[in-house]
Amino acid sequence: MAEVLVYVDHVDGAVRKPTLELLTLARRIGEPVAVALGAGAGATAGTLAEHGAVRVLTADAPEFADYLVVPKVDALQAAHEATSPVAVLVPSSAEGKEIAARLAVRIGSGIITDAVDLEAGESGPVATQSAFAASFTTRSRVSRGTPVITVKPNSAPVEPAPAAGAVEALPVSFSQQATGTKVTARTPRESTGRPELTEAAIVVSGGRGVNGAENFAVIEALADSLGAAVGASRAAVDAGWYPHSNQVGQTGKSVSPQLYIASGISGAIQHRAGMQTSKTIVAINKDAEAPIFDLVDYGVVGDLFQVVPQLTEEIKTRKG
Repeated sequence: MAEVLVYVDHVDGAVRKPTLELLTLARRIGEPVAVALGAGAGATAGTLAEHGAVRVLTADAPEFADYLVVPKVDALQAAHEATSPVAVLVPSSAEGKEIAARLAVRIGSGIITDAVDLEAGESGPVATQSAFAASFTTRSRVSRGTPVITVKPNSAPVEPAPAAGAVEALPVSFSQQATGTKVTARTPRESTGRPELTEAAIVVSGGRGVNGAENFAVIEALADSLGAAVGASRAAVDAGWYPHSNQVGQTGKSVSPQLYIASGISGAIQHRAGMQTSKTIVAINKDAEAPIFDLVDYGVVGDLFQVVPQLTEEIKTRKG
C-alpha cells in the first residue's frame, strides 16, 4: 500500500490532537508514515503507533528550535524523497500552512489548504473544503506532483489503530535558507487552563452584546462548565474586551468544533466565515431578527445575562 507522510505537531514529545486526526485521514488513502522533528521527537513514537503510524521518521537538531520554518521544510523534503508518498498531510495551523506551501514549491506539487475531509480517489486523494464562508462545499484533487494537503482541526475523529510505529532516523541536510531567520527570544503563553481555541471540541463565544470586558466572566463561566474554549467576535476584540488571539472570524481564527455557542453575536459574514463549519451551532441573542439565527441548529431569543448564567448552573447541576 502507498505511504502517506504525516507531519507531527508536538511539544517536547506530547503529540497534539490535530496530528492524531491526520493519522485517521491518512489511513483512508494509504499507510501513515509520521515525521517528528525537534526535541522529544523520539518520544512521540508510542502515541503515533497507537494511532496507526507504521513508521516514525525522527530528526533532532538545534536548527529546528533556533530558526523558523525552513529547517522543517528541509526535513519534510528529505522524508518525501525517502518515501515517495501518495500525499503529505500537515495540520492547518499558521505554521503548518507555511510549511506546506514551501514544501509544495520545493517538490513542484499542488497544494490544498484547510481541507475538512479526505478520501481516496481513482486519480489520487480527494479533499473536501468549505469555501466562501462555508456557502459552498468543494471537492478537489491535486493534478501535478505529490498532493500537499493541510487539514483543519476537528475534521476527523481520533481513532486508535495500533500499528508497528517503527522508529527510523531521518537524515537531513539543511539548506542555506534554513538559518536565514533566527529565533532570538520566546515568551511562553499564559495558560488559562482551557483548550486551544482552534482544537477545542466546544467553543463559547461572546460578541458586542456582552457589552464590556468585565462581562466576559459570564462567557468564561459557561465555557469552564463545559470544558470549552472561549472565543470572541471582531466587535468585542476591537472594543478591547477580549484578546485578539481569541477572535473567531475571517480576520481571526477559524474553528470547527462539535458545539459552538454564540452569545450576543449578531452573525455578520465576517464572523460566520470563521465558525460556520461547526457541527452544532447554538445562538443566544435578544434580537429575534439577528442574522445568526439563519445559521443555527438551536436558537434562544433572550437576554444573555439571564440565559447564560441559568445554562451554566444547569450544566453544573447535571454534572454534579
